[in-house]
Amino acid sequence: MFRTLLATSLLSLTPIAHAESAEAALARFLDGVTSYQANFTQVQTDERGMKMQSSSGTMALSRPGRFRWQYNAPSEQLIVTDGSKLWLYDEDLKQVTVRPAEEALQGTPAALLSQKKTLTETFTVSDEGDANGVNKLKLVPKSKDSDFQDVSLWLRNGAPLRMVFRDTLGGSTDIGFSQGKTNTRLDAGLFRFIPAKGVEVIDAEPAP
Repeated sequence: MFRTLLATSLLSLTPIAHAESAEAALARFLDGVTSYQANFTQVQTDERGMKMQSSSGTMALSRPGRFRWQYNAPSEQLIVTDGSKLWLYDEDLKQVTVRPAEEALQGTPAALLSQKKTLTETFTVSDEGDANGVNKLKLVPKSKDSDFQDVSLWLRNGAPLRMVFRDTLGGSTDIGFSQGKTNTRLDAGLFRFIPAKGVEVIDAEPAP
């Protein structure tokens, strides 16, 4: 009896923890995260659920608009943007393509993560619930011309944990993040690309 009364008393003194809603987690990510870096794994599957390709690497973002996405395996490839230009560098080909960032990033994970306005202006966002401190949201494109049917986004403590893009043909791209760090100071050099000697530069920017 004493143990029961003691347990009841202790429980009555313990604050009740309220789970954060997905909307609150999204607001925290959009408004509270100025920089983020993590390792990632990426798996692409076809419309039958068969794995087509898997890759891994590192990423970093600094808002607004600066982004770095580096594939380390199975081959090395680098995508970098300073918010104005985007560089796509293929290590095997020793070739870099330069394009306007806004055009190149439209509808990509980079755009979703690095631009605050993209999520709320481009997608209808719905709360898919939370479990074990992880909030899940579903993002449905407002435009009928989008390459994606929808995007699922998982957030933990206001930072991305996983993203799944489902395309209009039934395939998907599943990206998982690990060892994430938020609001750390990032070197501005991460978001610039200076071609090394011997690298072919292809300028895909439209003529003025």
